[in-house]
Amino acid sequence: MEISAQNVWLMLSSAMVLFMTPGLGLFYGGMTRAKAALNMIMMSFISAGIVGVVWVLWGYSMTTGDGILGLFGNPFAHFGLQDLVGTPDLIKAGFAATFAIITVALISGAIADRAKFGAWAVFVPIWVTVVYCPLAYMIWGGGLMSAGGALTDIFGQVIDFAGGAVVEVSSGTAAFVLALIVGKRHGFAKDPNHRPHNVPFIMIGAAILWFGWFGFNGGAATTAEQAGLIWNNTLVTPAAAMLSWLVVEKIRHGHPTSLGAASGVVAGLVAITPSCANISPLAALCLGLVAGAACCVFVDLKYKFGFDDSLDVVGVHFGAGVIGTLSLGFIALPQDGVGGGLLYGGGPQQLIAQIVAVLVTILLSGLGTLVIGRAIHKTIGFRVTHEHEVTGVDLTQHAESAYEFGLTPHGHFRQQQAHLSSLIKRKPAPAGPAAEPASGSAKEDSFA
Repeated sequence: MEISAQNVWLMLSSAMVLFMTPGLGLFYGGMTRAKAALNMIMMSFISAGIVGVVWVLWGYSMTTGDGILGLFGNPFAHFGLQDLVGTPDLIKAGFAATFAIITVALISGAIADRAKFGAWAVFVPIWVTVVYCPLAYMIWGGGLMSAGGALTDIFGQVIDFAGGAVVEVSSGTAAFVLALIVGKRHGFAKDPNHRPHNVPFIMIGAAILWFGWFGFNGGAATTAEQAGLIWNNTLVTPAAAMLSWLVVEKIRHGHPTSLGAASGVVAGLVAITPSCANISPLAALCLGLVAGAACCVFVDLKYKFGFDDSLDVVGVHFGAGVIGTLSLGFIALPQDGVGGGLLYGGGPQQLIAQIVAVLVTILLSGLGTLVIGRAIHKTIGFRVTHEHEVTGVDLTQHAESAYEFGLTPHGHFRQQQAHLSSLIKRKPAPAGPAAEPASGSAKEDSFA
């Protein structure tokens, strides 16, 4: 058997990135209430299942090859990946699939505790097809913002090595729109029980994400020199972001927290994603300090503006994604002595290209998510009922519980169902004239 070291590394990186999705499930699952933990983990797992199938059938085809108006590739060009059998391109196709999987899984954190699992399962393949694949094609696959693309000829070549725009800004934008469509959780910003129920889960999930991110950023490295730069940048940026987040948290709230440390790490990882191969380690350190401090402030904006981004997808992934993508306009290293960011005397061209990439991503993801989300919400409904939300989406959506307290025999589906039925039939007694109706629909709090 003969296989190149680069192909071995790409296969290992693919496995590392795939491992990030269950890691994200743990990270998100720990941040929810106990009665929604399994549902949150399942939303990550089902994303892997659905996108894996979509990718083989038409997803990969839409991100590469001859395109249609520079917007997306021919969905039938590599249908079923049949024509790639016997070629090393199958490894690249598998690597690309893992990016699509975690991108859509990231969105789920914005609608934790209150979304129908079936509605999410419908949303995933449509969003990947309509939003992710065209965006990946436009920036990475030969489209409008790739080398020789129409927008590149006008505004310059965007740098997005591992997905600052394609993955982070797109998922953060979609999370914001979907949070508005689904609406706020009952008791948002008032109920103390909305706090994370399992901080060790969060820390383990963040550790898995950090581990997998070395494959996420480094999988596409083509030389040892580039791989070394990526590895060190992927180390120092989240490290610095964690420290700056904790300092800001201590100043603002009086205590550095475990949740803050984990969130700071993720913010740093997001920020370095687009620039991991194009900035120096010192610049990466400074980027981490900025991203960690800024995102610590960003996550509180949901309370000020009144949108329920349950697990801070907008504050961390959109916020750090925009910071990391735009930072290249200032700190990108010159290539062969040419170009670079403003701080290297490269002029404004790179910053303009990065701004255009962010705006196109926000426009495509925002409009695409709005159409998909509202269509699902108006037909099958995206949100569970008030009773099911109070009971907990683990029981109502999956007939399971993350923690067995002896209420029902574990594993007996019919007994679980009987217990569930008895729970949801109990309507909470109104506390007074201003009490929230027990049978209130999701539309009371949603952007419907």
